[in-house]
Amino acid sequence: MPQTLTPGRWRGLKLTSDNNVFTILAFDQRDSYTKMLPAQASYDDAVSIKHEVVAALAPNASAVLLDATYGMKSALNLNRTSGLLMALEKSGYTGDSTYRRVEFYNDWTVAKIKRMGASAVKLLIYYHPGAGELAQEIEDLVKRVRAECTKYDIPLFLEPVSYSLDKNISKSSAEFAATRPQVVRETAERLSPLKPDVLKLEFPVDTEFNDDQKSWRTACEAISKVCDVPWALLSAGVNFEVFEPQLKVACESGASGYLAGRAIWKECIAMSPEDRKQFLAQKGVDRFKRLADIANQNARPWTDFYQPSIGGETWYSEYSE
Repeated sequence: MPQTLTPGRWRGLKLTSDNNVFTILAFDQRDSYTKMLPAQASYDDAVSIKHEVVAALAPNASAVLLDATYGMKSALNLNRTSGLLMALEKSGYTGDSTYRRVEFYNDWTVAKIKRMGASAVKLLIYYHPGAGELAQEIEDLVKRVRAECTKYDIPLFLEPVSYSLDKNISKSSAEFAATRPQVVRETAERLSPLKPDVLKLEFPVDTEFNDDQKSWRTACEAISKVCDVPWALLSAGVNFEVFEPQLKVACESGASGYLAGRAIWKECIAMSPEDRKQFLAQKGVDRFKRLADIANQNARPWTDFYQPSIGGETWYSEYSE
């Protein structure tokens, strides 16, 4: 039975295509973004280049995910057909590489995201279901953010990113790759009961070590089986040629679309303005449309999970503030 959503959360999730699937452009990168910029680039340069990318690609996106640091100009100039998600967390994490806590800005809140007119809040967490007390601490944090989003009646997109608990085993290693399907599935199983409106998940197979699409499908279907909220695929910085087949398998296996960033635009950041403009108008737009076609043809609508709260004549009197 679909969960009933309040008016604000229902309207916030309408940042989708006409088929009720997520075709979202992601550009909330900060630390990783500045490392991609041309040498000696200023803050104003970072803002302007981000705006160029968003302006070129947003007309094809159902929504755009941005950050408060470099994204405000882009947010204020979005085309009228694009929804807006804003990242809540600070870039990076505190603690060492095997014990990652979420960090926030002191003066950036769910209330401000709602106040500025965004459609939804995005929260990135570093999460491993085997992290013991830290995993519980992160889950408690998610509950607090979920409560804030409920207070302001705005949807929460939760993005758990896996990592290795062993400093001697890299996430990019074959050893971690062998555990990745289980880690991502257990992450979805543990976090979906916390009721984020959407889970933004990484592909559950490291395709660098496994090119068997049958096993990809099995891993994605396992996520859909345990996840009782919509999930959408993130591109995680992989190349477009890697992400495109991942998305097709994910959507055919129950995903509700994607939030994709670097797979679409990363090559153009260090280009000259003229080359960047040409890249975005041709390759960037083509890439985004190809992904949107895959999602629209294969993804599961988020409306399979939710229904709106439709009251009677005095519905507004019961609508809590």
